[in-house]
Amino acid sequence: MKFIVSTNALLKNLQLVGGVIGSSNVLPILEDFLFDINNGKLNIFATDLETSMSANMEVEAKEDIRIAIPAKLLLDILKTLPEQPITFDIDTSNYGVEITSNNGKYKLAGENPEDFPKIPEAENLNDISIGSDVLADAINNTLFAVSNDELRPAMTGVYVQLESDGAIFVATDAHKLVRYKHLGTKTDQSASFVLPQKALNLLKSSLPGESADVKMAYNNSNAFFTFNNLQLICRLIDAKYPDYNAVIPTENPNKLVMPRKELLSSVKRIALFANKTTHQIILKISGSDLQISAKDIDFSNEANERLACQYDGEDIEIGFNAKFLLEMLTVLDTEEVRLELSSPTRAGVIFPTQAKENQDILMLVMPVMLNS
Repeated sequence: MKFIVSTNALLKNLQLVGGVIGSSNVLPILEDFLFDINNGKLNIFATDLETSMSANMEVEAKEDIRIAIPAKLLLDILKTLPEQPITFDIDTSNYGVEITSNNGKYKLAGENPEDFPKIPEAENLNDISIGSDVLADAINNTLFAVSNDELRPAMTGVYVQLESDGAIFVATDAHKLVRYKHLGTKTDQSASFVLPQKALNLLKSSLPGESADVKMAYNNSNAFFTFNNLQLICRLIDAKYPDYNAVIPTENPNKLVMPRKELLSSVKRIALFANKTTHQIILKISGSDLQISAKDIDFSNEANERLACQYDGEDIEIGFNAKFLLEMLTVLDTEEVRLELSSPTRAGVIFPTQAKENQDILMLVMPVMLNS
C-alpha cells in the first residue's frame, strides 16, 4: 500500500499535531502519529489521552490505509529533507514503513493502528463560533495567570462562561486574577467549563495569524476546536471553579492613570533590587507623584524612582509582587493603564484605558503586606 505526499506540507501538519505528544508517555503507542487515509485524504492524529489533535491534507493514494508511525523519527527525517514528493510504502502484514525520496530509502517499524487510543467523538454537542483573533486574545490575556497547584485542579485551567451578553474567560492562582470578556461573542445556550492549560497552549501556537472563524463545541466531558484543516479535542477539568466575582473589589476610590510602557520599564528596573523571595516593590502615590521603591536588606540593595502620573484619590502606600505586575503590564495591549486601589490591604485592579472593540479586560493583583 502506497501514498505520495509533499515533504513540506506533511512536516508542517506533523509539527502542529506533534505538540500534543508528551515526553513521558504511559503507553509506547502514544509516541506515534496515527495516519488514516480515506479517499485520498490523510488524517493525522496524535494524543496524550487528555488532549488530542488532528490535521487533514490531500495525498496521492489509490487505497485506504491506516498505520501508526513513530513521531520523533518521522519528524527528524522530514526536517532534513528538501521539498519534494516522497512515497510511503506500508506493509500491512508487519506494519513496516519504507519512505522513498529522490536520494534514498528509509525503513522504520510502524505499529498496529488498532492499538492507537480511540479519539473522543463529537456527541451531544453545543457549539459557538468565535473569531481566531478573539480566542488568541483571550488566551494571551489569561493563560499567564493560571495556577500550577494540582491540589486545586479547577485553577489549573481557564474558566469559560458563555452567556447571552458575551463570552468570559477567567484565570487565577489566588495571587492574581484576570477576567477577559468579549461582548461580540454571544450564545443563546448559557454554559461554563474549565479548559486545561496544555490545550490552550497548543491552541495559542496553532491558531491562524489571519482572522478566521473557530468552531468551539463542547459537551459535559470534552471541548472541540475546529479551524482550517485542524481539530483540537481536550478533556475538560472536572472541578468547580471558585466564585471569582467575590474577590473583585467594587469600591476603588483611588485611581492612577499613566503610560503602560513607562510604568513597565520602571517596575522592571526597580524589581532588580527587590528581595529575591518576596519580589516586593512599594508604590507610594501622593498628588501627581508616584514613587516606586524596593529594598533587599540581605544584600544592601535599594532603588527608588519618581514618576509623574494622573491620580485621583487619597495618598496611599501599597506593596506588590513585582513579578505579577510585570506579567500584567507586559500582556496588556494599551497605551495607558488605570490602576484602581482602595486600601493597602486590598487588591489592586488594573484596566487598559483603550480596550479593543467589544473587549473588557480586568486584572487583579493581591498586595504584599508592608514591613512596618
